[in-house]
Amino acid sequence: MEITGLAAYLVSFLTFAGVYAVLTLGLNMQWGFTGQFNIGIAGFFAVGAYTSAILTTPGSPAYLGGFGMPFLVGLLGALITSSIIGLIIGLITARLRTDYLAIATIGIAEIIRLTLKNEEWLTNGVRGIAGVPRPLADTSLDTPITYLVIVAAFVVGVYFLVERAYVSPWGRVLRAIRENEPASAAAGKDIARLRLQAFVVGSAIMGVGGGLYVHYFGFVSPEAFRPLYGTFLIWVMLIAGGSGNNRGAILGAVIIWGIWSGTQMLTGMLPSGYSTQAASLRVLLIGVLLQVILVTRPQGLLPEKAPRLIARREKR
Repeated sequence: MEITGLAAYLVSFLTFAGVYAVLTLGLNMQWGFTGQFNIGIAGFFAVGAYTSAILTTPGSPAYLGGFGMPFLVGLLGALITSSIIGLIIGLITARLRTDYLAIATIGIAEIIRLTLKNEEWLTNGVRGIAGVPRPLADTSLDTPITYLVIVAAFVVGVYFLVERAYVSPWGRVLRAIRENEPASAAAGKDIARLRLQAFVVGSAIMGVGGGLYVHYFGFVSPEAFRPLYGTFLIWVMLIAGGSGNNRGAILGAVIIWGIWSGTQMLTGMLPSGYSTQAASLRVLLIGVLLQVILVTRPQGLLPEKAPRLIARREKR
């Protein structure tokens, strides 16, 4: 069944919001759980997207590919590759904190993006990779609604896994490290190893988000992973929704993407002479919104909940 008009827009909006929700959950694993200030989200986003595209596209002399693997194999490859990259970066930056980690990760993310842009034998350079297939291609089920259901299933699955990690003993130790690292070290916890584990898991989730993105869009190029789209928006989503709260991460992704895509529709109605200025105003709007959230509600729309045992003691 073909959908048009407002229904088509809503399906597209929810699909992209779902992809960003997966990315935001990955960031929440790093920042919300352990306080790791990763500004290189775009790098893992790009690695996941390109890996899945290379594994699933038909052969081409312009770039590495021709494997023609199924959709799930592409996503598995995105997860594994992003995990490996996350492990390497994590080993290099394991002892860095806050602003030092931020500088290191954003530099590494730019190295990844520029490598994808210039290594034409691997990625076809600035021309990108086209013809990335959707799951269930060449069947009657190959529709935008079907892909929305698939993305929603991945959002639910990732949320379930991350939420289970949050309430597990492993998750409690990660939050203890975030709140008081010296006390955690004094209790005998291996801080570097636990931080590395959280960083790798978060990177893997971001890679899956990249794979979901490329199979919906059907095309990938380095321009899609500029810091504005691949890092800044995701940070705003997590802060707006509530750092440390997985439901807040999903809510923030939906709301901020709604504002971003809604303003794009409004600016598209302006005369062509104002299009450049309007694009800059959209970025300014998101920046102002972030400042308002930080000042008025720094804990986000859905703040992180206190552990149940502590909450019960407070009630008594």
